[in-house]
Amino acid sequence: MFHILVVDDDKHTRMLLRAVLENANYTVTTATNGEEALGSLDREHIDLVVLDIMMPKMDGYEFTRIVRETDSALPILMVTAKHLPSDEKKGFLVGTDDYITKPIDEEKLLLRIRALLRRAQIVNEHKITVGDVVLDYNSFTVTKNGETQELPQKEFLLLYKLLSYPGQIFTRIQLMDEIWGTDSETGWETVTVHVGRLRKRFEGWDEFEIVAVRGLGYKAVKKI
Repeated sequence: MFHILVVDDDKHTRMLLRAVLENANYTVTTATNGEEALGSLDREHIDLVVLDIMMPKMDGYEFTRIVRETDSALPILMVTAKHLPSDEKKGFLVGTDDYITKPIDEEKLLLRIRALLRRAQIVNEHKITVGDVVLDYNSFTVTKNGETQELPQKEFLLLYKLLSYPGQIFTRIQLMDEIWGTDSETGWETVTVHVGRLRKRFEGWDEFEIVAVRGLGYKAVKKI
């Protein structure tokens, strides 16, 4: 069972978040400010932090900055009344993984938490499983029903990126920058070529497919 740390100085918000999360079968620990939250991280294993920004003693920005100095993988979701784009930008700059504003949409909150936990699990394990298919980042291999094939590095990284965010559209430029690097002199057309190879390689597989979205880019679609 995943363990979530809720950090908010407002008692009613803490009670609401605890009720919502426990109803979704998460274990919940609460803290009233950043200092208390750091203490909780020292004492307990925490899988994800739901964090307010405006708190006494230590606000959410400072807490996130301190955590990121030693732990780059812990998922942090800021839930705050601060609506300005500059506030959201500051949150991402100090290291939050996601940012939603109050009043809290409970369904959206749970969806965001599930997505963050899934991505964190992918990062920690370096594997993605889709039905009978396993992508292993450490070996650049794709295994299905005991049969393993090793992919060329760029093809594997493209597939891994797309399947890490199923349903999300990535432009060719985004994929180019992510896989080849912003300093690469290779044209974005190479993305089209590599995606074409992937689509041919996995054509007819029951677990997933790579879809071209006209005028936008590509996405991976889970079929099971």
